[in-house]
Amino acid sequence: MQLQQNKQNTAITTDFQHTMPRFFVATPLAGLRLLSLPDHVVRHVQVLRLKEGDAITLFDGRGGEYQATLTAIAKRDVDCDISRFDNVGRESPLWLGLAQAISSGDRMEFTLQKGVEMGVSVFQPLMTERSIVKLAGDRADKRLARWQEIIVSACEQCGRNTIPEVLPILTLKQWLSAKPDGDAHLVLSPLGTQRLADIATAPVRAWLMAGPEGGLSAAEEAAAIAGGWTPLKLGPRILRTETAALAAAAAMQTVWGDYGA
Repeated sequence: MQLQQNKQNTAITTDFQHTMPRFFVATPLAGLRLLSLPDHVVRHVQVLRLKEGDAITLFDGRGGEYQATLTAIAKRDVDCDISRFDNVGRESPLWLGLAQAISSGDRMEFTLQKGVEMGVSVFQPLMTERSIVKLAGDRADKRLARWQEIIVSACEQCGRNTIPEVLPILTLKQWLSAKPDGDAHLVLSPLGTQRLADIATAPVRAWLMAGPEGGLSAAEEAAAIAGGWTPLKLGPRILRTETAALAAAAAMQTVWGDYGA
């Protein structure tokens, strides 16, 4: 059954029959009954025009979600009564890390948002030879904070109760030297010959690496392959940077994850 989601911060409840607003709060919720909601949630409550007595779902990123009822709404303060904890998880059995070369404009934010929806477990932003956007210092810190906000918002929308982390920016050389742990290390390449169907053993923990606009350079791709990354090809067409990683993530979830569940 296809479920429609019409408002930001609205997602399916645990019985998959109704929708209600979902909000992330950084405060550990275990054992709490009465809670004054943080400012960013207060703003959403006001935008959605919620009323006292309305039901909401809260999650703190530590697993599971909490059902609550709004008990008092003022101009700057909103209180709720937490009534139940649901130990529900919507994580894929496939742990998927995405090492994404930083793209320009809204492309990177789009990749992060949709990657969360597709079950990506952690994001590693990369600086590569053809990366148009160059980030360092305070500018990099601000961008990372913005990206994490986008990830949290995407979790609110799609129903995930575990929040993927966006890691500090690394150069491709630093990333290859780190040798991240995984059962599969796949780098998207238009010159690749390997297909997902060619990988005999389904990984439990997989890394996917995608280049920026213009792709990885020949030297970068050669360095990745020499470092143990398998060049993966997605059909005969060239995909844009904001499409490539998401198409691969969807394919991996179909073959190894929960899209076929």
